[in-house]
Amino acid sequence: MHHAKQQGINPMYTLVPFWFLPYKFFNSLFLGLSVGTIFILYAPLEPSVYSLGGVVLAIGMLLVARLYHMILTAKWFFRISLFVEGVLLLAICYFLFKPYTYQTALVIYAGYQVTFVFGSYLVRVETLLLRKDTLLTQVDTLKQLGYLLGMAISYLFYKMLTYWGISDPQKEVYILHFLLAAIEVFVIFLVIKSFKRVI
Repeated sequence: MHHAKQQGINPMYTLVPFWFLPYKFFNSLFLGLSVGTIFILYAPLEPSVYSLGGVVLAIGMLLVARLYHMILTAKWFFRISLFVEGVLLLAICYFLFKPYTYQTALVIYAGYQVTFVFGSYLVRVETLLLRKDTLLTQVDTLKQLGYLLGMAISYLFYKMLTYWGISDPQKEVYILHFLLAAIEVFVIFLVIKSFKRVI
């Protein structure tokens, strides 16, 4: 009985490929859509911010690597994946409410740097948990397809806005962030569905 209670308090998690594969696709779709926006978003920042950000990123990745013995599990993979996607959604929402100020650029840059801290970890634990080479092939294929499709959609989106008479890059990027917000909400839904509690 006591053992069962402990399991209830600390449930195990397992990946659900049926949901995890779409998650990786839409996650990369988001990346492909957003990759061109950073040149506009980061414009107010001075070069020293990037230098400091790089140092903080390297230290953060080092600290995460030192925790591998504890966090290379499906449970922590779920928590950190949800945290990373949540940070991105908050950064997008912040930009939609307060666009194109120095503070906004700094917040978005910091948000993206936080997600990059866990980049290597997410790739490593993903490989450990999926195990099968067929699933890893599917994941990497969907990542590339999502990224390519995202870039293609962003190109067509900007062209469409130009056709409608909206040629200001800041306005174009701002409008695109409504689409990014919608996709990020769906990505978070997929993250939640991609992990199942196991007793």
